[in-house]
Amino acid sequence: MGRVVAAAVYSAGKKVTNITLDEGAAWAAKPGHFVWIGLEEPNAEELANLQRQFNLHELAIEDALEKHSRPKLETFGDALFIVTYSPIREDGKLKFIETHIFAGNGYIITARNGHSASYAHVRQRCEARPLLLEHGEDFVLYAILDFVIENYQPMGEAIHAEIDELEHNVMCGSLNECDIQNLHGLRRDVLRLRRYAAPMVEIGEELQRLSFPFIDKNMRPYFRDVQIHVKRQLEDLTTLAEIASQTIEVGVLLEASRQSVVQRKFAAWAAILAFPTAIAGIYGMNFQDMPELSWHYGYFGVLGVITVGCVSLWASFKKSGWL
Repeated sequence: MGRVVAAAVYSAGKKVTNITLDEGAAWAAKPGHFVWIGLEEPNAEELANLQRQFNLHELAIEDALEKHSRPKLETFGDALFIVTYSPIREDGKLKFIETHIFAGNGYIITARNGHSASYAHVRQRCEARPLLLEHGEDFVLYAILDFVIENYQPMGEAIHAEIDELEHNVMCGSLNECDIQNLHGLRRDVLRLRRYAAPMVEIGEELQRLSFPFIDKNMRPYFRDVQIHVKRQLEDLTTLAEIASQTIEVGVLLEASRQSVVQRKFAAWAAILAFPTAIAGIYGMNFQDMPELSWHYGYFGVLGVITVGCVSLWASFKKSGWL
């Protein structure tokens, strides 16, 4: 069973009274009045009740009972049906809450299918601006869409902060598997945010072009404002995706550089150790007629050659930056 978050009737920019779902059509039919109904997870019976009262198109009701893959706007006669998504974080995972908006002459109905940020804040804002609320349904529609887009900004800022922290870790230390997984997950979240936000640009454009009885031409700049906000969000999200990708690439390059330094050090020490090993190997062949075997200072001479050779190799590798 769904929950009625709020249901009220408005006139001349002011709230008249709270109503029940069954009273909506009667109030919407009165000149200069409109009803604003907010539902959470409505069932088929409740949507059917609203369909009978406000003459909602059956295809719009069918859409409201289905899950969608992205935001969209559809027109049914003189009514609109809009699908929007609000991002939330649950247990560290990015999720999107789907909201259906029915808009027509005399009514605005929102059906939220999940626990996202409450639209009560939108209602409070609108009621605090009676001069704009006096426009009616079109201003409420603008306020709802603007609120949906606002929800993307704090999510993007939170992801940006996490990417900055991981970027600092990558620059200051070695890149581990956990960091790569976190960066990849954040980049995927950014791309998902873009995927759900991008269609809102088209919705803003269509709302500016559509000619509906309940949409005043003077409200078109407000819908353009929604479109501008979406484009700004998309630019920020594009930048975030690039930062995440570049951080991964830089981290991989830094790790390869660190491994190269270690490999060079191993190679340098191996070359230094190879010099005395080679000399010791020659004099360990135990041939009877080897030169210097009978030399009184042969042992000390070989140690001196080994010492000079190793020190020379060490100095050479140190100068070249291998040690």
